[in-house]
Amino acid sequence: MKKTFAIALAAASLAALSSSAFAQSTRDQIRIVGSSTVYPFSTVVAENFGKMGKFKAPVVESVGTGGGFKLFCAGVGPQHPDIANASRPVTDSEREACKANGITSFTEVTFGYDGITLARQAQQAPMAVTEKQLWLALAKQVPVNGKLVDNPYNNWSDVDPSLPKTPILVFGPAPNHGTRDAFVELVMDSVGATIPEIKALPKDQQKAAIETVRDDGSWVDVSEDYALIVGKLASNPDAVGLFTFSYLDQNPDKIRGLTVDGVMPTFDNIASKKYPLSRPLFFYVKDQHVKVVPGIREYVTEFLSDKAAGADGYLVSKGLIPLTKDELTKQRAAAEKAGL
Repeated sequence: MKKTFAIALAAASLAALSSSAFAQSTRDQIRIVGSSTVYPFSTVVAENFGKMGKFKAPVVESVGTGGGFKLFCAGVGPQHPDIANASRPVTDSEREACKANGITSFTEVTFGYDGITLARQAQQAPMAVTEKQLWLALAKQVPVNGKLVDNPYNNWSDVDPSLPKTPILVFGPAPNHGTRDAFVELVMDSVGATIPEIKALPKDQQKAAIETVRDDGSWVDVSEDYALIVGKLASNPDAVGLFTFSYLDQNPDKIRGLTVDGVMPTFDNIASKKYPLSRPLFFYVKDQHVKVVPGIREYVTEFLSDKAAGADGYLVSKGLIPLTKDELTKQRAAAEKAGL
């Protein structure tokens, strides 16, 4: 009991010292890290926020959702980020990492929606796929004659005769990106869990069989900004890219979206949730930094304002699918309740 009390007292003392040291050496500029999907939206808000004149424009880094949470959860203090952008919710393990490093609380803010889109060169013929066809084309192992084997499909038409007779070549986000996590959840998990040959595997082997993407060159990881994928498509007529709606929306002369399960990735279809690969977007605010780093509350207010995230806000022109009016009002109320 005495040992436990001593450890708790030491931890409390360390937290107090850290907080005091933070207050004495704080930054005067917000630091934001995380999702490549959220990066364009966060950057525009940061630029507009800086133009208001009261605070410096925040520094925004695109390191992927997973990379952002790793930096965000590393600790409290001026050397650690204040906000993490994310294209998926924080995981339990990331919450635990934050807690272990002295981050007592953080606030989740949902600010809009996005769609995971597949696209090819605008000059190419329209292409329609189903989620199951995507899984069969991209999974490392697939069922053939009742057994799981290394993926034998070279062309899309090998998966289904209705698809083009072109090589399967997909440029997609690397594992550190939230878009990759969301694709795994929305497509790989939902389809893979229905495959009888996978259901027959021992429980501890099913997850890997469902989620592992092929590594034979048909899927190519892209760690950088998704603009690189757009460039890859421009130089390769057979390639398909997987990224977010904002990039599709901003490049209609270069790329065209693929229909998924009979639904096109359009603004209205994502907003109405008709498009099957729709998902919310987030940012997370470190509560212990709010009273120390100037401008965090005001930045959140700007991000959730009608002029930014509203139906006619400047983020919509950048490809954001806005929350409904009621949803946005709820997010503002939740942020205010959290002290933002």
